[in-house]
Amino acid sequence: MRKLLPLLLATTLTAQQTGTNKPQGDGQDQVFTMKVTSNLVVETLTVKDKKGNTIPGLTAKDFTITENGAEQNIKLFEFQKLSAPSAAVPVEPAKNDEKIKIYDKLSRTQIAGESAATPKYRDHRLLAMYFDMTSMPPPDQLRALQAAEKFIRTQMLPEDLVALLRYGGGSVDVLQDFSADRNRLLSILSTMIVGEGQGMAGDNSGDDTSDPGAAFGQDDAEFNIFNTDRQLAALQTAADMLGRLSEKKSLLYFGSGLNLNGLNNQAQMHATTNAAIRAGVSFWPIDARGLVATPPMGDATQSSPGGLAMYTGASATSVTNARAQSQDTLYALASDTGGKALLDNNDLTRGIRNAQESMSSYYLLGYYTTNGDKDGKFRRIKITLNNGQEATLEYRQGYYAGKDYSKFNTADKERQLEDALMQPDPVTDLTIAMEVNYFQLNRAEYFVPIAVKIPGRELALAKKRGSQHTLIDFIGEVKDSYGSTVQNLRDSVDIKLSDSTAQELARRPIQYDAGFTLLPGKYLIKFLARDNETGRIGTYQANFIVPNLNKQIERLAISSVVLSSQRVAASQALFNVEKQKQQAKNDAVNPLMLGGEKLIPSVTRVFHHARPATIFLQAYQQGTTPPEPLLAYATFFRTHDGKQEVAMQTPTVIASNAGSTQLHITPIAMTIPLDQLEPGEYQCQVTVLGATDQKSFFWSAKVEVQ
Repeated sequence: MRKLLPLLLATTLTAQQTGTNKPQGDGQDQVFTMKVTSNLVVETLTVKDKKGNTIPGLTAKDFTITENGAEQNIKLFEFQKLSAPSAAVPVEPAKNDEKIKIYDKLSRTQIAGESAATPKYRDHRLLAMYFDMTSMPPPDQLRALQAAEKFIRTQMLPEDLVALLRYGGGSVDVLQDFSADRNRLLSILSTMIVGEGQGMAGDNSGDDTSDPGAAFGQDDAEFNIFNTDRQLAALQTAADMLGRLSEKKSLLYFGSGLNLNGLNNQAQMHATTNAAIRAGVSFWPIDARGLVATPPMGDATQSSPGGLAMYTGASATSVTNARAQSQDTLYALASDTGGKALLDNNDLTRGIRNAQESMSSYYLLGYYTTNGDKDGKFRRIKITLNNGQEATLEYRQGYYAGKDYSKFNTADKERQLEDALMQPDPVTDLTIAMEVNYFQLNRAEYFVPIAVKIPGRELALAKKRGSQHTLIDFIGEVKDSYGSTVQNLRDSVDIKLSDSTAQELARRPIQYDAGFTLLPGKYLIKFLARDNETGRIGTYQANFIVPNLNKQIERLAISSVVLSSQRVAASQALFNVEKQKQQAKNDAVNPLMLGGEKLIPSVTRVFHHARPATIFLQAYQQGTTPPEPLLAYATFFRTHDGKQEVAMQTPTVIASNAGSTQLHITPIAMTIPLDQLEPGEYQCQVTVLGATDQKSFFWSAKVEVQ
């Protein structure tokens, strides 16, 4: 009897060929471009007889393959011969005290493809070990690394090729491509740092948690939704990397569970599963926590819960439910892709052996689909034997086709943004300029406003396409020096596109502003903007430092210096983010809100001579009682005949303390009449002096007057 089982493994490859042709004719150069796009669909097929043994010796003529009922022409056919793990002899076991050559540092590589001339993956079992360092606390990371080391030392077979991947700090790193070099693999495992990347994810919204009492920061639920999406998107990225290979691939996922936040992560979960199926990857999750007996009130890794939950049993129930839900996600990833999850088992190596033992000899079938529509719909595949022989066929039952941006739904667009955020290489379809500033709120926290500018002419394309509005999506994150995400942002701005607005956009930029509350330290910000009408994305990425002004003793403690030539009402939608709770919260502490208007930083520092500019900053005199008046002025230098000359110096401004806080905040604002300057480039220097103690502050930057 012929039986079809829902296995699962294949990949879709796209090849493009571009050629140019210059015809002879009227003397004008003409370039013609020819593009040929073909979609190669690869199926991995296991054919077994009644006794469960693989049937060898079949050819392409023995099979018929259809896609949505349409017969396809088989163009790729191979037989991958693998011996049963139980019958194979492991490589000579390495002793635990065997000296392993340790390389200087972890490598960074990528999954390399293969060519017809060098079929290095043929007749090999491909096992990719993926360590999610963000979800595992240090003890779980140590157990996962020890299990991987034990497998490589004692249970790795000659046919096995192992790759090492790590997710931590927001990126998926390929530490080692598929290799049988046991010394190399053990060296990389020995060099991996326990505790690295840990602490990004976690659910802090249950009855078993305590209230940290933070005055500022993101809502925990919102933060965890974003982090879970990032973990799933990282798995999707790993699956796409492995999709470059046509053979069967097993991804061993080491983690301490995945916590879905209701229905908020279902779209990304669905996308990750589909990516694995398209790429021919089966997930084999391994719960690195092992078999755990959880104390009813929690363990020493968290603070004691409060309220009535600890007396009614709700706290213990919450802990148990959270663990079960995190394991349900691992089970779903495995069952939907053809793998098997290892849960509640202290022998983590057993999970690796499960993946190893599941892979036997199989056939590789490939065809170029006759349906080239990128509609994102499901394509059902059916494979049958032509010779009438009774056999069990195990293969993937179908796949989802790719999509053009015009056919993306809301979930697809969200995933596109998150994928672009995770990519190490920036997407530069849109031009983005950004300025990051800092202002001290109290002795511990700083408000960090960001100002983003996008040329309006790049968005006016939506009007040309007949749309009466364009939606600009924003996504970003801030990471600390350890690579952990400390703040993230997701927002949209809807711009109405009348004829007059489109003309205005062609001449002026779009201004977006937001803000974060951070502690002193070194940070990395990555920010993306997308035109929702065309799908074009722009990326801005930069390092910045929030200094500890409390330690500023020898000179004046000063905030960032902001240069601006524009103030807008907080309700003006074209140049500001739509009013939301978070934006209202930011505006309440934003020093750039002056008299009900928002001071818009000049990100590019290019000014028009007909409009006066404003220089704004804050001084903090928390060590001075009472705070003294401050003297401030600005000087504009211009280079003439190789010499630097003073082009203009503003009158001295006397500023005094305006707040009652311990910081003794002294705002300083200066208006610059730019009509007194000729067009050109200048060096602007801001000088602030103490009236009595002679402490000083100097700041300079290049500006351009047009």
